[in-house]
Amino acid sequence: MSLNNFYFKDSSFFSLRTFLLCSALSVWTPVQGEVLVIGSNLPIIAAPGDDVILPCHLAPTFDVQGLTVEWSKPDLKPDPSDRLSRVEYVHLYRDRKEVPDMKMASYFRRTELFMDDMKHGNISLKILNVSEEDNGRYRCFIPKLQSRVKAAVVELVVDPNHVKTSTTETSLQTQDHQDKTLRNGSLWSSLSSPSCPLLLSLLSLHNSISAFF
Repeated sequence: MSLNNFYFKDSSFFSLRTFLLCSALSVWTPVQGEVLVIGSNLPIIAAPGDDVILPCHLAPTFDVQGLTVEWSKPDLKPDPSDRLSRVEYVHLYRDRKEVPDMKMASYFRRTELFMDDMKHGNISLKILNVSEEDNGRYRCFIPKLQSRVKAAVVELVVDPNHVKTSTTETSLQTQDHQDKTLRNGSLWSSLSSPSCPLLLSLLSLHNSISAFF
């Protein structure tokens, strides 16, 4: 390989890598003062029979009492062969109250929001008496929030070998760290977030290109 060809490939690779990283930063760097929906990068691990809290809140603090809040399981899809099927929620809050008519039957009388804390932006969901059937990803979503980040995903793992507790949730220290990460627009500290698929795709493409060159 000639020196000129090596220089061309190296320059092209550097330019493409710079473009990818700059694109990712432009997409995921929050606007100063923008309200963000924040979940947990860590899974919530509980034992069968535990009461759990799936953490989700807005930062900076924002009153959501007058907005719709949806908690759903994104991996569950309506049956495409059933035209009458509809999206069902783990918990749906609308018009300042819960809407049980659109709730999944298995979560009936088992979920609740912290109503008094919603004025401070707390939209965490409490699930009572969890079982292994509750395993999976949960999505908290505020459809009418004026923000580029209207949703977050929290994973629940119900492990029979886990020691039973009264209520399981992530620590406040973990949530404070996530708040600072998002507000500071940190790219590398947010890579494990399940709510950043585009960023992960860009970085995956970047790694593929690195391997090629």
